Amino acid sequence: MAKRGPLPMGGPQRAAVALVLLCATGWPAAWGADALGTTNAATATEAAPATAPAPLPVASPSDDAAALAVPANPAIGDDHSTPLADTDSSMGSGGPPFLLHISAPAPLDAFLRQHLELRRFQELPDLTRGELEQLLATAPDNIRQLLGTQGHFAPVIQLELDENTNAPAPTSGDATSPQQPPTVRITVQPGPLTRVTAVDLQLYGDALIRPEAAPQRQALTADWALPRGRTFTQAGWDGAKGQALRRFSAQRYPKAQLAHSLADIDPATHSARLEVAIDSGPHHRFGDEIDVRGHRRYDPDMVRRLVRLGGVRPGVPYDEALLQAAQQRLSASGYFESAFVQLDPDSDPEHAVVRARVREARLQKVVAGIGASTDNGARLSLEHTHHQIAGLGWRAVSKLQLERDTSTLGSELTSPVNERGRRWITGAQLQQRTDTGGLVTHSQQIRAGQAMDSTWLDQSLFLQLDRARTTDPALAQQPEADVAISANYAWTQRRFNDLTFPTQGHGLAAEVGVGLTLAQVQKPYLRGKVRWQGYWPLAQASSRPSRLALRLEGGAIWREGSAPVPSTQRFLAGGDQSVRGYTQRSIGVPRSSGLGVDPGYLLGVVSVEWQRPLWRNGQRSPWEAVLFVDSGAVANRVNDFERHTGVGTGVRYQSPVGPLQADLAYGLATREYRLHMSVGFAF
Repeated sequence: MAKRGPLPMGGPQRAAVALVLLCATGWPAAWGADALGTTNAATATEAAPATAPAPLPVASPSDDAAALAVPANPAIGDDHSTPLADTDSSMGSGGPPFLLHISAPAPLDAFLRQHLELRRFQELPDLTRGELEQLLATAPDNIRQLLGTQGHFAPVIQLELDENTNAPAPTSGDATSPQQPPTVRITVQPGPLTRVTAVDLQLYGDALIRPEAAPQRQALTADWALPRGRTFTQAGWDGAKGQALRRFSAQRYPKAQLAHSLADIDPATHSARLEVAIDSGPHHRFGDEIDVRGHRRYDPDMVRRLVRLGGVRPGVPYDEALLQAAQQRLSASGYFESAFVQLDPDSDPEHAVVRARVREARLQKVVAGIGASTDNGARLSLEHTHHQIAGLGWRAVSKLQLERDTSTLGSELTSPVNERGRRWITGAQLQQRTDTGGLVTHSQQIRAGQAMDSTWLDQSLFLQLDRARTTDPALAQQPEADVAISANYAWTQRRFNDLTFPTQGHGLAAEVGVGLTLAQVQKPYLRGKVRWQGYWPLAQASSRPSRLALRLEGGAIWREGSAPVPSTQRFLAGGDQSVRGYTQRSIGVPRSSGLGVDPGYLLGVVSVEWQRPLWRNGQRSPWEAVLFVDSGAVANRVNDFERHTGVGTGVRYQSPVGPLQADLAYGLATREYRLHMSVGFAF
């Protein structure tokens, strides 16, 4: 057979072949400039998607397509490839009009059983003999189309209709006897996989000449997902084109589109030559205008500020990630039930208009909650939110929470964010807490300052007034309350790969405050606290990877003489998020009475945890097993540090709201086991 090269694009031969296939195969006509070309008289076709192929029957190929031919009198013959077989049968009245037996190498056998057009006609009990013969005539082409999506373009297909002659003769007009329907036997030898032998990537438009687009141009070729030597499949072809297009449409060029794509398949050599051309379209920058729609109660300028804080600023090149960040800002603000931020496609590319569509949350809401934890026991809570206080425009949040050992009542007022992303805050809190040994602490706190919150960074600067009084049932005379005022700065940075279920990265939080005691004596003090948490993947190249989690926490208060710093400013340890194996706030400075502990002026906690995913039937499950060691101490002087260590094991479950944790820990100091349970990740 004479060999010829691919037909020229736009030529009459190519157009004729494409038109014949569109009519014969019944595949979607909305291809744009996309097609699959072939050589050696093979069928020119864009294979149906592997995920849900449903091509219509096609006519049989010509005798020239010898590599794809079906014998004129097909028979199963010898089983050359030791294929896997599957027979669907339902005998008797009301059964299928025919049985279907498919033999093909795995996993193609299951793929054909799922997507073969012939399969769905088994559900038609009134199928006639003539209709069945028509289906059998078109079945080979349907099989070729399906196999083409998996990279097999030169299969050998054998088809046999077993009449089951021992069964009673069928009645007139019936396809089969209801007692013994015929069996359709299909044997497939898929042949070699088709591999990519050449790739031609072309770029048109502004991205071809703009210096700032150089990284995108380099990524087009460097990150092409279907390079030479790779097996050609329809899913891989579609994915490679989509990924290449997203390189441009996600940054700078939202109107980028495929100008041309071609997969030229040669079944004789089992090769594929790929051509892709991308038109970047014009370069886009965010403009000054943000079109806000859907607002009724809240100031539209607040929406614009939040969008700008997400990174969508005038003159910045278009970036889809910035639009998503702005959308997340609006959703996380609490003022809106939903928010959508998009680019106006009809606006000036160099001054593109941004559209913000919002649906406001209710002005007020009340939330009642019930829960439990191993540290605090049962929990009841009631929270009221007013998003816009009349005459002030600030948000008010008031909350009452009752737990086994702690009762808290608090309220906080916050202003809308300003252009720098900061908001004013002021609040007050009353709390009663019962600790180990029956110690009861009554505390009051008032705070005022500024805060800035984002996904990866939080900052706050505030003044705080603390008053706390601890009563000891073993003492006849109770101490006076300790009072202090302090100026504080808090900073938190998160660099985790996932804020819901982190597996890599780290986070760092630091607090520093300068205060003055106001009760018995007036003396200054300095308070500092730091917390760090990190995750390291281990054995990532192995079939059973794991990770190491490390947590460090430290705190110190420097004071002049015996300045009485309120207990709520000092440190305690123990519990789910501190040292497991010990009750919450049970690690402190032992009291002279021997009942309970006091908060200390120094804190140190270290935790090491090994986390390993659990596998089932070769697949990773949402469960993980962990081993851990926690150790911590609280004291008033460094020489008085007494380490408390807990060891244990546990499990993690990847729930939609974060890890569900259950740990069994043994406290070496107390020689007791404790169960610790918690939900979610927060840093």
